[in-house]
Amino acid sequence: MNAKELTERWFHLWELGDFLLLPLSEDFKHTSPYGTIDGKKAYIGLVMANEDKFLGHRFEIHDTLYEEDKSCTRYTAVQKDLRLEVTEWHHIKDGSIQEVIAYYNIETQERKLSSL
Repeated sequence: MNAKELTERWFHLWELGDFLLLPLSEDFKHTSPYGTIDGKKAYIGLVMANEDKFLGHRFEIHDTLYEEDKSCTRYTAVQKDLRLEVTEWHHIKDGSIQEVIAYYNIETQERKLSSL
């Protein structure tokens, strides 16, 4: 699969909740504001332990850029009344996703800005 197909498959499988079928390399790495997870097994294990946080999203895709071995997607993840603005880089190697680097703001009540 090329970068476009892998990226589309990534979002489709997440919407279906079929994370066990994600096209990840064995040495997959995921980096986000929460930290870095090394290895497909560790990533899948984290998702399984936290399904309520990972599953049940709908994705509103705003922009996607594709190159031969990577893609970048800006989207809104919607889960019930939660909306999360995200940008992800997907790095591709040998027909699978080798790395995801995700950028988003973890908003807490303490960090909200006051209105002027």
